[in-house]
Amino acid sequence: MISFKQLPVEAKAAVAAGVVFFSMMLSRSYLAEKLDFRTRRWLLRLQMALFANTLMLMGSLHVWRSTVTTFTRSSAASSFCFMLWKIAVFMFLALAHSSFFTLLFLVAEEPYFFSLAAYTCLGAYIILIFFLFTLGSVEQAYKFLAGRGAKAGTGNKNRTALKPVLAVLLTVVLTVVGLLNASQPPTVNSVEIPVHKLPSTMNNLKVVLLSDIHLGPTVGKTKLAMIVRMVKALKPDITVIVGDLTDAEAKIIRPAVEPLGELDSPLGTYFVTGNHEYYTSDVSNWFELLKSFKIQPLHNENVKIVSPKSTSDWFCLAGVDDIEADVLRYLGHGMDLKKALRGCSSEHPIMLLAHQPIAAKWALQERPDINLILSGHTHGGQIFPLNAGAYLLNPFFVGLYKVGQNTFVYVSPGTMYYGIPMRLGSRAEITEIILRSP
Repeated sequence: MISFKQLPVEAKAAVAAGVVFFSMMLSRSYLAEKLDFRTRRWLLRLQMALFANTLMLMGSLHVWRSTVTTFTRSSAASSFCFMLWKIAVFMFLALAHSSFFTLLFLVAEEPYFFSLAAYTCLGAYIILIFFLFTLGSVEQAYKFLAGRGAKAGTGNKNRTALKPVLAVLLTVVLTVVGLLNASQPPTVNSVEIPVHKLPSTMNNLKVVLLSDIHLGPTVGKTKLAMIVRMVKALKPDITVIVGDLTDAEAKIIRPAVEPLGELDSPLGTYFVTGNHEYYTSDVSNWFELLKSFKIQPLHNENVKIVSPKSTSDWFCLAGVDDIEADVLRYLGHGMDLKKALRGCSSEHPIMLLAHQPIAAKWALQERPDINLILSGHTHGGQIFPLNAGAYLLNPFFVGLYKVGQNTFVYVSPGTMYYGIPMRLGSRAEITEIILRSP
């Protein structure tokens, strides 16, 4: 029987990842109600950081072997340039691994340069792993089809050396493109949506949708102030924020949130939680902070949005807690559609705010009379190659969907980004939704 010491490093990393994951499950199941919020918050974040790093270790070993070990037998291996290259690869991997720990130590009003560098390396790491795997698969397929699987010659050695070089070049190019794309202000996307039974007095009502701003290690006050200025320029009747506003505790990042106090939509500004709010374990303090800025959290509840032209015309705006609250066993929270829609009937239009598209799907299965659901969460995949995974894991990916005869779902690609300050194959968005009466 093989002992743990005899296992290859990749297998040891996989075992370590399994142990950390098991400890996370135990913590959620048995310690959630026994630990105070602060201890639980630190424990959860530390476990998530360790889990991500143990998984990444397997990829990092592959990166090192592909970009460094492959060239150790070449004539350039003893050169000063190769020594610098080894140091650069090591620093790149170290920064990528450290990104997950910035949530614990480096969150402030504005992002630290170290956090931006670490998360940029993490994005490049994901792209590099993808290309190394893809090019390696292509190489193996070529060998198989050419019938040369057992032969090793100069041509094979050249192709082996070419693979990491090409992967690194593609990664550098896409990283630069992704950084430039994410550095641009969000695009304003105007969408007209017909709402069944919407009173004629509320025709052309304007709702501005924000989602996934992710105030934290790489998004701070400056970017939020820019978003608020853009929203105010649109002059919305209602502003809604559908979750993942933050990745940090309210007390730590409060100065960065101050621009939200400038939102002044006449029919109100509303907020529902996303999964990342629950990762902060600080939801109650966030609710109080948002209320101080006249932003109303919809905690499994609803409000009547009354027409400015006729007090007898209104629609029901409801919001549900994010489904991650149930997974985390977050006391007093969790998606409760019946509670959220209490008092909302099909006689008046119903608009629901639900952070995750899967929650939108569940809501429609229970209440098909909902007319419009606004969600986020997917980021449109944010960066290549994560787009494919986000598309497959969500029933609604990005943009406008019609469900049945009288229901629409709109999924925002996100107003900023999570951690990695890059966008590839997606674009940050502020959504201007114009409600149309039949």
